[in-house]
Amino acid sequence: MADNIAKKKKHSTMADNKTVCFGLLGCIKYASKIVRTVTQSSNAVIIAISDPSLETAKTFAAANNLSPENVTIYGSYQELLNDANVDAVYLAMPVTQRGKWAVTAAEKKKHVFVEKPPAQDATELDKILDACECNGVQFMDGTVWLHHQRTAKIKETMFDSGLLGDVRHMYSTMTTPVSEQLTKEAMGLAGAIGELGYPIGAVLWAMSYQMPIFVRALPSSVCTNSTGTIMSCSASLQFGTTATAIVHCSFLSQLSTDLAISGSKGSFQMNDYVIPYKEDTAWFEYTSGAKFVDMHIGWNVMPKRVTFDCGGTGESQEAMMLREFTRLVEGIKRGESEADRRWPEISRKTQLVVDAVKKSVDIGCEVVHL
Repeated sequence: MADNIAKKKKHSTMADNKTVCFGLLGCIKYASKIVRTVTQSSNAVIIAISDPSLETAKTFAAANNLSPENVTIYGSYQELLNDANVDAVYLAMPVTQRGKWAVTAAEKKKHVFVEKPPAQDATELDKILDACECNGVQFMDGTVWLHHQRTAKIKETMFDSGLLGDVRHMYSTMTTPVSEQLTKEAMGLAGAIGELGYPIGAVLWAMSYQMPIFVRALPSSVCTNSTGTIMSCSASLQFGTTATAIVHCSFLSQLSTDLAISGSKGSFQMNDYVIPYKEDTAWFEYTSGAKFVDMHIGWNVMPKRVTFDCGGTGESQEAMMLREFTRLVEGIKRGESEADRRWPEISRKTQLVVDAVKKSVDIGCEVVHL
């Protein structure tokens, strides 16, 4: 009782003008980004962090200017989840641990904001989503690019306006060099397919989350390391009878995040769809009604570029993602709304396709129907 009173006093100064009180599960280096985002937010605050190593948590706190006077530092995830002052948690521990702790967090009535991928497979993800639904808490994974204003503008410009026409073909990549010493224990069963599942999510987004009828891993593209972890993989996806996609994920190539979509009337592309080249500026290029001119000496149109000055709004895509999550949590806390099922559904559909690609790899790159 005395500890809880002390914690409430400790957090009251920072939480007075804030809405959602966050706890951090896992003090890895990448989590610094969410700390910065929450710190810059007007309606969220970090009040607790945790790691199985208390020393790691203390070092992380010092590196991110999280004062022990305002932020409680725990040496276990369970201790943080027992903190009644925490409204929501951000899970940044390895994917092999996220399933257990996401379920535990939901059972403790904490809203669940989890780094991507949220689970190792759809079975594990379903347990997380069921726990969130049963306990009335919001779930969202960290697919940050879906929240960028550029993404919304593409939908408006290309899809809703009809400039793109019907989607015909999609090509998407996510590659970044990572040590070949990775293990399944660290990266999960799907390796690069799971960790770099952005391309799968991107083509599902383009198809308004219509599921493919089948997928197939491309045999020559599959590469594993000595522990059997998938380091690189490409796959083809078939949507109905007219739309196809090629997705590529790799830990063996330099950074690339390409998304190119061709339709019956137009096309658009980005080379930085996951994380823009610059935080304060983003763009995409598109053409509509393109064809060769006479004698095929050029095109009849030049690509048009749509640019966003994100510095003018002061909001990065991480900030926009956090704003959406906190908006949903606020509504639930006030009793004005229930958890938004759209985000769990997006995560689940993406995971089902990731699992199908993994299954194709496991059975010798045969076709897997969904």
